[in-house]
Amino acid sequence: MHPFRKAVESGDLDAVAALLADDVVFTSPVTFKPYPGKAITAAILRGVLRVFEDFTYIREIANPDGRDHAFVFTATVGGKQLQGCDFLHFDDDGKIDEFTVMVRPLSAAQALAEAMGAQFEQIAREAAEQ
Repeated sequence: MHPFRKAVESGDLDAVAALLADDVVFTSPVTFKPYPGKAITAAILRGVLRVFEDFTYIREIANPDGRDHAFVFTATVGGKQLQGCDFLHFDDDGKIDEFTVMVRPLSAAQALAEAMGAQFEQIAREAAEQ
């Protein structure tokens, strides 16, 4: 099992953060602008894990050189079931430098946007504290 998946599934958010490059760029499924930086990315991921229920990775896909991974997942948010995928790119040091998330269907993406919007003050505070 990939260390990222293991950290997420075990709820080890410190291990997740340790896998992020300082210059990681997080691209959200529900906002237009990407979020650059380790502190905000780690805070967003903590927020996501607070709003997701029944989160489960169901598949891992990797390219042969190991620098690109796709982790397919299911979860529930706001009573809506969703399917999604975390697309990760790893830099030369093995740290995540690109983190892109996509989710479907639209109703679940809207529920996610609403739930994360409610989290965003806390996310901003957590990012500023790091």
